[in-house]
Amino acid sequence: MAKKNARVSCINKDDRYDPIERITHIGGVADRRWKITQPHAIELIESGEWGFYVNERGQTVWIVVATSRFGNKYLKTKADGEEPNNLLSLPECPA
Repeated sequence: MAKKNARVSCINKDDRYDPIERITHIGGVADRRWKITQPHAIELIESGEWGFYVNERGQTVWIVVATSRFGNKYLKTKADGEEPNNLLSLPECPA
């Protein structure tokens, strides 16, 4: 089965100060509006079923799974260093 790709255009985050743990959901619009939890997105990326990306100044920037120094998995974009700034700068997804 071919891998599917989806553009992420919004996120939800909680009030934690640690940027790695702030993102709770990612979302976007394809045929309809969609939103999934960060753990579900991590599963889909690691299984190879889905790839997610953001569009940064006209460039496709892929979202990858990273592991914090405490062993927690989180999402970030390839272009970012330690902090997932490309994702954190996206607007909040509607409820």
